[in-house]
Amino acid sequence: MLKVLSLRSALQRAASTRQLVYEGYRNPPEAIQLKTVTIADKPSADQVLVQWIAAPINPADLNQIQGVYPVKPALPAVGGNEGFGKVISVGSNVSSIKVGDHVIPDRSGLGTWRELGLHQENDLFPIDNTLSMEYAATFQVNPPTAYRMLKDFIDLKKGDTVAQNGANSAVGKHVIQICRILGIKTVNVVRSRDNLEELVKELKDLGADEVITQEELYSRKKKFPGVKLALNCVGGRSSLFLASLLDHGGCMVTYGGMSKQPVDCPTGPLIFKDISLRGFWMSRWYDIQKSPEKRHEMYQELAGWMKSGEIKKQEIVKNRLEDHAKALDTALSKFDKKQFFVLE
Repeated sequence: MLKVLSLRSALQRAASTRQLVYEGYRNPPEAIQLKTVTIADKPSADQVLVQWIAAPINPADLNQIQGVYPVKPALPAVGGNEGFGKVISVGSNVSSIKVGDHVIPDRSGLGTWRELGLHQENDLFPIDNTLSMEYAATFQVNPPTAYRMLKDFIDLKKGDTVAQNGANSAVGKHVIQICRILGIKTVNVVRSRDNLEELVKELKDLGADEVITQEELYSRKKKFPGVKLALNCVGGRSSLFLASLLDHGGCMVTYGGMSKQPVDCPTGPLIFKDISLRGFWMSRWYDIQKSPEKRHEMYQELAGWMKSGEIKKQEIVKNRLEDHAKALDTALSKFDKKQFFVLE
């Protein structure tokens, strides 16, 4: 009888945890609520109990809460698509993850803005335990996006040239650094601003070869021969002139549309230079990449560059869960530093 009661007591044990939840689609600072919930403190056979450590606020997170992102979790949902945590316990059937591993989401929409989470084994992916918080929490989206666009569309060689707009974005800065490591030159387009000299210095310190404004791009006064790959996250007129830089057989990859304008393409280069236009979405790559080996290979190379300092840490601002409204409002209006939720 005592054994039965003991077993029943163990099965009913629960843990209290806080998480940031939205129940409908609207402005993120208004939609997100801090809630305390109860979860089982022991995973079932196929589950993993994760203590989430840190999670960024990315544009995709904000768009998801606004209801304009392609991935829409069932409501109510926990916010956050990216972050990392530590495995506290695993179920009896779990084989690819062990206690003490650091893990990141294996898919979008997992919900990382929480202190504790019970997740299916196949919803998590183990990463290098020695990465610092700034690297580990942003390991899933921006560095791999830059990496895959440089690897998957054009067979780039040392000395080749890549052009990109939005060069001061998180992806853009990773493109600059990875190109520097691989010996690839970069032409980087940014918007004019009051602190332009400061921004140019920052990008050149990361390894940028050329930094020009959109106005300089439109004027065509500067020539950049031999551009094999163009990376577009702006669209509109910027994409038109960016594609014009491409050499014969070059490719422009679009991974964003910050201007909210359609992607424009110049007719002449399309016909006479046989340039191509492609799209890239990191979430789609993860969905179709069923074999973990290619992902492990990418993560291993990126982690090596991070630990050696060849890829620099992103500047972050740490926020507590209870300060979520301020953090979300800042993330919507300021883009110089990444807003983080520190969860442990």
